[in-house]
This record gives sequence, structure tokens and C-alpha cells, in this order.
Amino acid sequence: MPQPDNLSGSNSTGSDPSVFFLTGIPGLETLHLWISIPFCSVFTVALLGNCTLLYVIKTEPSLHKPMFYFLSMLAVIDLVLSTTTVPKILSIFWFNSREISFNACLVQMFFLHSFSIMESALLLAMAFDRYVAICNPLRYITILTNSMIAKIGLAALARAVVLMLPLPFLLRRLPYCRSHVISHCYCEHMAVVKLACADTSFNNIYGIVVTVFIVGLDLMFIVLSYVKILRAVLSLASKEEQLKAFGTRVSHLCAILVFYIPVVLTSTIHRFGRYVTPHVHILLANFYLLFPPMMNPIVYGVKTKQIRVRVLLLFRGKSI
Repeated sequence: MPQPDNLSGSNSTGSDPSVFFLTGIPGLETLHLWISIPFCSVFTVALLGNCTLLYVIKTEPSLHKPMFYFLSMLAVIDLVLSTTTVPKILSIFWFNSREISFNACLVQMFFLHSFSIMESALLLAMAFDRYVAICNPLRYITILTNSMIAKIGLAALARAVVLMLPLPFLLRRLPYCRSHVISHCYCEHMAVVKLACADTSFNNIYGIVVTVFIVGLDLMFIVLSYVKILRAVLSLASKEEQLKAFGTRVSHLCAILVFYIPVVLTSTIHRFGRYVTPHVHILLANFYLLFPPMMNPIVYGVKTKQIRVRVLLLFRGKSI
């Protein structure tokens, strides 16, 4: 059966859907094939970059330090975020494969939002790592032990699961007697909520509270860490020492900006940007999804000397 017929027929399906339909980028369907080129390129760079980062950190003993353990966790999160969504997006662009089962939609949404929350937690953990390194250098090894790093990772995972586990159950209880067409490239919470033909106030409030709680709390502690770091750096005697200390923090600051700016913009537009055209919102949402996984290994690879040297040795075919 042709896909357009499925889409049109899905508008009158029952209240317990077995299948949803993703539109891709509304209004730009004729350009999907062209849009897929940058999407596929960014996805490929993200996969290669994060896998290379993980390989270099694993095989180089000198990189077995707290900062690089956190960076490894960040790379794994970015790989999960990319592989959970981008293959389906590309299948829409290339093969017009818009169908996604209700259960698969919920699973995709759970992984997408859970690992986004985990990424926020990892950026906070990395800010804490830099704070201890600058403000408490003598206690760095005793504070950030392997067991402490493992506990931080498990805490980030537990927080994400606890906050996101209710979402699939909240969405399952809703009837979907309107369209089953999701105006998005992937299953995003608010995009699915809009299809329900019941009171969705609790879902809306829960989504806002979680977003504000995660972004607000994590950003507050990150900013607090960097205020203390800034004070410590400015107290250093020479300009050379100050510039060196600032230089080691640039990569993390770039990662923070790359992650949080699209998150805040996407969340704001989704809830309050009524006059923003749908394709602008969807493109911004995809930018938030694709850009950090691509940029994080590039930023850390370029700005971190230990990684940069070993990546160059790796691609020159020399032993690390």
C-alpha cells in the first residue's frame, strides 16, 4: 500500500493505536532527499568521532583519569542518542518509511529523553571535575576515585530513569482518537501528547517541571562551579598561568553551550512559539539531537592535547 494512503487513512483510526506515522519535516517533504545529505554526514561524523574517542581513551593508559572517564560516558550517551533516532529519520528521508509501532515509539522516546537527561548530568559532573582540579588540586585524586566516578555515573542513570519512566505509562493511558500522524522526525513527548483526545494537562505540566528541574538545577550548579573556578583562576599570579587554566576549560564550556542552547530554544518554541513555522521547529529539534554528538568529540579532540596527539598517531598508523 502506498505510504500517502496510510497517512491519510490513519487520521480516523481508533483510540488504541498500534501504529503511528512520522511526517519527517512538515512542509519540506520534497526536499527530504537533499536534507538527508547533511543529516547522514553529521551522523557519520558523530559515529566515527565518538567511537574513535572511546578507542583512544580505552587503549591509552595515560588517559585513564577521571576527566577522560567522564568523556567516555559522554561519548556513549552521544552514540545512543544518535543511533536511537537518526536511522529512522534517514529511512523516512530515503525510503518514505514513516510507520512506527506505538511500542517502538514509546521506547524511542524513553531512550531519547533519558539519555538527554544523562548528558546534562555528565556535563555537570565534568564541571565538578574541573572545579576540584582547579580549586582543590591536592585532594583531586582522593575525591574523584574510580568508585566515586562509578557512583556519579550510576546516579546520572538512576535520575534519568526515575524521571522518564512515567512517560510511557502516562502516554499509554491516553486515547488517540484523532490523527495518528506525528508531525516530527522522531517520537518526541510533546509531539505525541498533541495527538491525544483527552485532557493532557498533567503530561504538559510534568514535561515542563522535568525540563525546568533538569536544565535549571544542572545549569545552576554548572554556573556556580565556573564562578568558583573563575575566582580561583583570576587569583593566579601570572597572565600565562591564567591563560593556561582558561584554555583547559574552553572545551567543556563549548560542550555546555552546544548542548544547552538548543535544549532551551527547542523547549521554549515547542510550548510557546505558536507563530514559528513547523519546519523551523523540527529543524531546530534535529539540530539539538545531531549537533552535540558530532561536536563533542571534535571539540575535545581539538582542545585536549593528549587526545589530539593520540588521534593523529592513530590515523598515521603508528602505535599508540
